Parts: sequence; structure tokens; C-alpha cells
Amino acid sequence: MRYLILIAAVLAAGIGLSSPYQLQLLTFVGINTLLAVGLNMLMGYAGQISLGHAAFYGLGAYTTGVLTVHYQWSPWSALAAAIVLTVICAFLIALPLLSLSGFYLGMGTLGFGMIGFVVFRQWSSLTGGDSGLVGIPALEIGPLSFSSPRSYFFLVWAFAVLSIFLCERLIDSRIGRALRAIHDSERAASSMGIDTGRLKVHIFVLSALLAAVGGFLYAHLVSFISPSSFDFLVSVRMVTMVVIGGMASIWGALLGATLMTILPETLTVFHEYEMIVYGLIMIVIMILLPQGLFRGVLDIYEHARKKPGRTSAGSRG
Repeated sequence: MRYLILIAAVLAAGIGLSSPYQLQLLTFVGINTLLAVGLNMLMGYAGQISLGHAAFYGLGAYTTGVLTVHYQWSPWSALAAAIVLTVICAFLIALPLLSLSGFYLGMGTLGFGMIGFVVFRQWSSLTGGDSGLVGIPALEIGPLSFSSPRSYFFLVWAFAVLSIFLCERLIDSRIGRALRAIHDSERAASSMGIDTGRLKVHIFVLSALLAAVGGFLYAHLVSFISPSSFDFLVSVRMVTMVVIGGMASIWGALLGATLMTILPETLTVFHEYEMIVYGLIMIVIMILLPQGLFRGVLDIYEHARKKPGRTSAGSRG
């Protein structure tokens, strides 16, 4: 039922909306959903914090941008190259970093994110540096072009819905139960025979892969990328999406991505204080709804639904 509602909402928005601005805004919601779902798998289910995921987002964008602009590759071949490169980088980074935990893991991933930003900025012969990389082509599949806002909206949401479906199936499997065990207590999970090191590396790679796919879709949507699109603030925004929507909730990641994409558009007056606003939102959510908006709203609904029954039973007694 949830998937039917989601697909119906996507179809209604794609067919009913005529404003290019509104379609593009909801397209960004779909891209951010990919980012939030992937990071939620790592943070919410495996309990491993990452403050540098914007680097993987940028890696996907710059790989397809460089290959299609400088070397005239097909965008879909560039996507395959971006996935391979991201998987290799994520694997090599995860091996040493995931031996850390807590504050040290956060600082390690933050350092990786900063390195990625510096590379995007300084390797100007390929990336264009601060001037950015322009001329990234529109996506096509044979005679079908995704150059219009409506067609690209449907393409992005096809990726987003697929990612939600695959990650939810993964969470409902034996691997998902092992991830939750690692989140609760890595030492206890290891004593039960779970290969915690290997599983953490695999989920880190999966999370990075989804971020790279999001970067690929972003690059071909805007046809221009610059290092500022993949700085530390973007990593903070990703974490905020996960926290607001709800840790360990795939559908909460969708809710968090939606709110954190639409909210800045309605609060443009606070643009210069974006970090402060994000911090305040996270503080309020953690105090009032520590499980996130999605689970918090469900708990409030269940409490309200059961309360009349208890009152009625008490009066009969």
C-alpha cells in the first residue's frame, strides 16, 4: 500500500504539475531521497556516522561530467564508470576508517569529505575549479530524451522508488537484522558470529554508491557543477535529512529529504544562517521527537487511536 501511494503521488505530481519550477523542486526531492536513504542505511541501521558523504555525491557528479564533457563518453557509460570508481574509493576508505567509532569515525569521514572538496576545487584542468564544469549533456535512451523537466522528474523518481524498494528488502532480510544488531552492540553482534567488519564495509560502499548515483542525476539535471555543491554543508544537510526523518527508517529518509528540500525554498530569508537553522531544527527534533518525524507522527497517531478505547473500557468497568 505504501508503494502504491508513493507511485500514485509521483504520477499525480508528474502529470498534474505544469510549472517547471515545481517539477524541478520535486526532482531535487527525488535526488535527495537517494542521498538520505543511502546515508540512513549507514547511520540509522549500522550505527556508523559519516560527515563526508558529499564527497561521494561529488564523485558521481564529476565523474560523469568529466567523461561526457572532456572525453565525449555516453552518460550511461559514465554512470557505470562512476559506480565502479565510487565502489573502489569507498572500499579503500572504509577499510581503515570503519575500525574507528563514534567521534573518531566522524572526524575521519569529515577529513575525507574535505579532501574530496579540495580535489574538486584544485584539479581545475579537469573539474574547472571554482569556475565549475559546464556543458554536461542531457540524458537520453535511444530516441527518448530526458531534457524536459517532466521527463527528468519521472526518471529521477524511478531511481528513488527503486532505491527505497531495494533498501527496504535488504533491511527485512538477514543482513538487515545483522545491521540492527551491530547498531545495538557491535561486540555482542560479533560474539554471535556476525562478521561486523565486512558488513560495515559493504553497507558503507552501498551508501556511497547511492550518493554517487544521486550525483550523476544532479549533474545531468543542472548541466553545471562546481565544488560548492559538494562542500561540508551538503554533508551536514544529508545528516539533517536522516535525523529529521528518523534514524533507521527508510520512509523517514523520504520524509526528511522532502522537508529539507522544500523548507529552504520557503525560508530564503535565513539563507545566510543555514547552518544555525539546521542546528536548531535538529535540536528541536532530538528533544521532542528523538526517533524522528516519521516514527514520532506514527506514535502520536497510535496513541491517539488507542486512547478512546482505553477511556471507554475504563468507564464500563
